[in-house]
Amino acid sequence: MLAVGTSAPAFSLLDQDGQEQTNAIQAGKWTIIYFYPKDDTPGCTKEACTLAEVYDEFSKLGVSVVGVSKDSVKSHKKFAEKYKLPFTLLSDPDGTMIEVYGAFGEKSLFGKTYLGILRVSYLINPDGTISAVYPKVDPASHALQLLSDVKELMK
Repeated sequence: MLAVGTSAPAFSLLDQDGQEQTNAIQAGKWTIIYFYPKDDTPGCTKEACTLAEVYDEFSKLGVSVVGVSKDSVKSHKKFAEKYKLPFTLLSDPDGTMIEVYGAFGEKSLFGKTYLGILRVSYLINPDGTISAVYPKVDPASHALQLLSDVKELMK
């Protein structure tokens, strides 16, 4: 996991529209990058939809929201359209960005451990430095926590 105060690593991935997105596009504005395991699954859908519910408030504050998973561009497009997600979803099929951001690791389900994408989020300030790290996200309350933290950090 990356630490507060470090520079956010560079990335270059395709979004749900097949357009290349890089960290340079986010430069100069607050950015939330959240990692999630899989499109259209219960927890991931809950997290995405709660972020979408407060997206207008993020937008008014000039904050970008970017979701990242290993799902394909096509899967992201379908997911974004189905739930009317107003923000960018990046496809990281080989997991490079996921690894670099420390969002891949050991998980457990029903007493079994396995490796997978961790539900981790980062709040990155306009100069590209990580301002906050959220290592264990609650999909239902995370969006409001992020919004509160953004408002506090912008004071």
